[in-house]
Amino acid sequence: MHESYRAPPWLVGGHTQTIWPALFAKRFDGEPPAFRRERWNTPDGDFVDVDWLHNDGASRAERRAAPKPGRAAPSGGGGGTPPPGVDAPPLLVLFHGLEGSSSSHYAQAFADWARKNGWHFAVPHFRGCSGELNLAPRAYHSGDFEEIGWMLQQLRARHAGPVVAVGVSLGGNALLRWAQEAGETARHTASAVAAVCSPIDLAAGGRAIGSGFNRLVYTRMFLRTMVPKALRKLAQHPGLFDRERLIAARDLYEFDDVFTAPLHGFRGTDDYWSRGSAKPHLHRIRIPALVLNARNDPFVPAGCLPAPHEVGAHVTLWQPAHGGHVGFPAGRFPAHVLALPEGVMAWMKSRL
Repeated sequence: MHESYRAPPWLVGGHTQTIWPALFAKRFDGEPPAFRRERWNTPDGDFVDVDWLHNDGASRAERRAAPKPGRAAPSGGGGGTPPPGVDAPPLLVLFHGLEGSSSSHYAQAFADWARKNGWHFAVPHFRGCSGELNLAPRAYHSGDFEEIGWMLQQLRARHAGPVVAVGVSLGGNALLRWAQEAGETARHTASAVAAVCSPIDLAAGGRAIGSGFNRLVYTRMFLRTMVPKALRKLAQHPGLFDRERLIAARDLYEFDDVFTAPLHGFRGTDDYWSRGSAKPHLHRIRIPALVLNARNDPFVPAGCLPAPHEVGAHVTLWQPAHGGHVGFPAGRFPAHVLALPEGVMAWMKSRL
């Protein structure tokens, strides 16, 4: 998969290339990726859950250097620090999208790639997305670069080899915002980053998902889980926001105005979408960054995508005509989504 990507001829249009891959396309070869979970305590008294690919696809060098029976195993962190003198395989970190998790189709596809290629793989869940409501009076948002930075610092401390990060949709915008804010210091934490189908212009994406077919299908899908979760947060912290306004919300603009924006220090949706968007700051990135957006993505209008002159020298733009939103299906019926990690990770490996 590259900028020249083309969808199978039987999957026509951005909606089909979005919905079919998420529901029906093959996302891994063989057995499903298995994860083991770690819970990390956050500085503000909350927690996040991180899923590590089970066995992490240890490299041959690591297996050859494994302790023989009767010898003590080397100590290490969650990423599986190798013995001294053994090169650690890279760690691929995946930041999921809105209401995503390690079970999302794209997370499983990237996990499958890591398993096949002997890389370590981790999915840090944004607060409230791991299946258990978080404790603090906050959730997560598209511009949450401070949370991304804290997570990456924890992962960097746990892994001896190179660290790269891929963010999908919301997670990709937040990842780019981290790289922008970190500037020259980002290279001390991550070697490269990639944003896949990210709404780097949040206002344009918000308008798109809030109108027409998108409003009827995708907006309803997201609100179906987001509203009950927000109401549980209100029960946890009475008086946190206006319950009636939340129940009346019919699109993401209204939801963000009553919930996401005020809970995370923004004046309202417009302020949140303006300050959270990665597009205006792409020139500030100082590590290799891939920004991949299909031009038929229903969530991210092609007209809002950046041109080459709007980004810095460290940013690579891929804008294929096809792919939908985190779809990029390939192969014969029923298709697979393995071309997405293959393409992104081929680019990533060339930057290590």
